[in-house]
Amino acid sequence: MKPPTAAQRRIIEAADPQTGRLSGTEAQLRALVRARLAFRHPRPPHACFLTPAGHRVRDEGVAPAPPSPEPPPPAPTPASSGVFAARTGTETEAQRTGSEGPARAREVRSAWEGLVELRRMTNPDGARDRPCAWERTHLVQAAALALEAAGCRPASPDRPGYRVSPTPQPEAVAVREPTPEGIRACAAALERSGWQAGEHAEPRGGGRYVLASPRRV
Repeated sequence: MKPPTAAQRRIIEAADPQTGRLSGTEAQLRALVRARLAFRHPRPPHACFLTPAGHRVRDEGVAPAPPSPEPPPPAPTPASSGVFAARTGTETEAQRTGSEGPARAREVRSAWEGLVELRRMTNPDGARDRPCAWERTHLVQAAALALEAAGCRPASPDRPGYRVSPTPQPEAVAVREPTPEGIRACAAALERSGWQAGEHAEPRGGGRYVLASPRRV
């Protein structure tokens, strides 16, 4: 595969860290699709997302080709200025980014649809109901997106809700919620999203939490 140009590299590096959604001009996005570094979602607004090859370019630090003669694209939008990020419930107020209310719901729905399409593109059998490799390497973000897309509410400094955190166990996250009903709702949401989820007792304090792992079959 032909290495990406310096301009394409900048667009790839500016992709949404959670979903791989790309921003750029229509010509730039078409070029990335032709290079098989991106795919276009079949549903409106037909956003473009990184393919596994595109993710490798970004994650592995592939060296860019010599600078192209074309004018540089607009400066990428930094994550701190509103790029979508799934909410784990562990953020401080200063770390919370993105919109709220109906606008946030639209962003979450679009991100989830992009992830489902990534499953179709990257799972060997095209399965959409089973997590893909990207989710298994971004466990906390993937679980948080599944929960938020299912309507579960993340915790914030001024309200209770779910909190997703990593665990020492390979390919597993812990989800904590202050109420038994919330624990059960989170477990059910993750199972519907293709995760294996079970309730466990906390080692201390008598509380319970959900231990969840991406389902492989």
